[in-house]
Amino acid sequence: MIQLKNKSQIAIMREAGRITGEALLLAGEAIKPGVSTKHLDDIIRHHIERSGAVPSFLGYAGFPASACISVNNQVIHGIPSKNTILTEGDIVKIDVGACYKGYHGDSAKTFPVGKISRQASELVRITEECFYLGIEQIKPDARIGDIGHAVEAHAVGAGFGVVKKYVGHGVGQHLHESPDVPNYGTPGRGARICVGMTIAVEPMICIGSGDVTELSDGWTVITAEGGLSAHYEHTVALTENGVELLTKVD
Repeated sequence: MIQLKNKSQIAIMREAGRITGEALLLAGEAIKPGVSTKHLDDIIRHHIERSGAVPSFLGYAGFPASACISVNNQVIHGIPSKNTILTEGDIVKIDVGACYKGYHGDSAKTFPVGKISRQASELVRITEECFYLGIEQIKPDARIGDIGHAVEAHAVGAGFGVVKKYVGHGVGQHLHESPDVPNYGTPGRGARICVGMTIAVEPMICIGSGDVTELSDGWTVITAEGGLSAHYEHTVALTENGVELLTKVD
C-alpha cells in the first residue's frame, strides 16, 4: 500500500532529507586520489549522528556501513573499506540514507575522482539528466510508468544501458516502501501519482547492456560486462505546491 504523507510528515522528511544531503555533500568534498572509501563512510556517519539522526543503511538487512560506496563498474551496494583507495580517473557512487524522528531520506550521486575520461563524464551527465527528465513527469494523476519511460528513453537514446534489476521506491517511515519506481516503463501505466507521495527516483545507468551480477560478499552489484556505471538519486515529494527535492542541499 502506498503511504501518502501529510504536511507535518513531509516537514520531518524535509529535515531527514537535509541531513542526508549534507552528509552526501561533505563526503563528495572529501573525494580525491588516495582517499579510502572507509574514510568517506566515516564522514557520513559522523555528520548524520551529530545531526541527531541515524544512518538508515547501517545494519539494514545486515549491511555493515553507513553508506553504500561503489567504484567504477560497481553499480550499487558497495561496502566501504579502508583497503579500497580511490585513484585518478575513478568514478565513485555514494548512496546515503538518514533517519530523523522516524522518517528517512535517501540520496545518491556519482562523483569524479580527479580528471575522468570523456566517456565517463558523459555517462555521469546523462544519468543526472535522466533523473531530472524523470521527475518532470511527477504531477497529479500521472503514472509511475511515465517516470521510467522518460529515464529509459534518454539513457538509451544516448547509447547507454539501463539497470532494470534494481529500482527506485517509496520512502517514509520505512527506507523502502511502495511503490516501486523502475527506470523503465510504459507511459500511462503503473501506480497513479498523487499529492503526498514521497519516492526515491534513482536512475542507474551503465556502459553496456544494463545486465548486472552480485559479488560473493552478498551486497556489491557490478555490471555483468565490466562497463562503468553511474547513479543519481533524490527523495522527491509531490506537494500541493509541486515537486520538492527533499534531499537536495547544494
